[in-house]
Amino acid sequence: MRSHRLQLALTGAAVAVLAAGTVSAASPDATARSADPGQRQSMAHANELRATATYASLEKYFGTNDGSGLFREQYPVAVGDNAYSYEWPLSQVHVAALDIAAVEPDYKKELTAVDRAQEHYWNPACGTTGVAGYDSYVIAPYGTGGDLFYDDNEWVGLEKVQDYLQHHDRAALSRAEQIFTLVRSGWDTDPSHAAPGGVFWTQAPWSQDRNTVSNMPAAELGLRLYQITGKRAYLDDAKRFYDWTNANLQSPSGLYWDHVNLGGDVEKTFWTYNQGVPIAVNVLLYKATHDRTYLTRAERIAEAAYSYYVTGDKLKNQPVYFNSIFFKNLLLLESVTGGNTYRQAMADYADWLWASTRDVTTGLVHLSTSGSTQSIEQAAAAQVFAVLAWPRTEWPALY
Repeated sequence: MRSHRLQLALTGAAVAVLAAGTVSAASPDATARSADPGQRQSMAHANELRATATYASLEKYFGTNDGSGLFREQYPVAVGDNAYSYEWPLSQVHVAALDIAAVEPDYKKELTAVDRAQEHYWNPACGTTGVAGYDSYVIAPYGTGGDLFYDDNEWVGLEKVQDYLQHHDRAALSRAEQIFTLVRSGWDTDPSHAAPGGVFWTQAPWSQDRNTVSNMPAAELGLRLYQITGKRAYLDDAKRFYDWTNANLQSPSGLYWDHVNLGGDVEKTFWTYNQGVPIAVNVLLYKATHDRTYLTRAERIAEAAYSYYVTGDKLKNQPVYFNSIFFKNLLLLESVTGGNTYRQAMADYADWLWASTRDVTTGLVHLSTSGSTQSIEQAAAAQVFAVLAWPRTEWPALY
């Protein structure tokens, strides 16, 4: 834990930003559009301190300190809680460490620790399709495993790609390719189903849904692997996942619904991360093919999402761990198109998180009325702050 960084963040040179009780027009992120280079550097440093302080609280209140490197699901711990978090929250802790390491090279220790912890979920015994992957809960000796979710695995695959792009970790790339093999095996091959095709959400017997979140991140992972390896099969599969989702889960507004079941019933909730990932997929398709149609589609989705969530003041009703993904993908778009609209919206959201949801005593964010904080919420907040500290030149590595 970087306790000295937490102290600096709360009492040091950035105190005017970090300890502000409300977001004002004078806050650094609120003036990003007109900031000179020195001001931008100061804003980035302030967000770096926010990120490290948030991660320090994550380690303090959720870390298990039993040598596993694993984290708990929530704080305070409730009666009946598992000893460790599920895989999806742990993967977002993993991403938080990776995002901070991009601006704090001495976070390599934290990144290595959570990278090892991630492997406590890897089940080499294979799931229902005969391909290995990450279970939803830790395997022996820390637990007995759990159902396999394709989206859980795709998030880890994308984290591994980011790790490779930023740190040239060949083992991370190899694991990302293994995960994509798993994802391919999750494709619905029964033509009698309504909306045939699509990657299932999970191998669990209680769900046969095919989701935006199990297909668009799969496409994004395939496109990243195509960028790195040049293997055409990755691009072809990515297009297959992309085309199926567009045909079955994109609404007339351009936004994406959640999932479709085998009977053809569509669940029409709009979640932020289900808008962010398709934006990135279109950006990556544009980069892969040089077809500007894809960039136009990315811009259309981004504009619709901005209108719906930002102008419509709906962001605060979405989970922070969906919003972190949403904003990162918007920055990926701006890395190609230029501009600062989406980065500014992310900065405004970060100011709100820091000023209005954070307990100054513990450093934990509180985003529900339950009185508890989920590890995935704390990790996502750290991601938001960390990425706002990144230079624009790093944005192409985002997902």
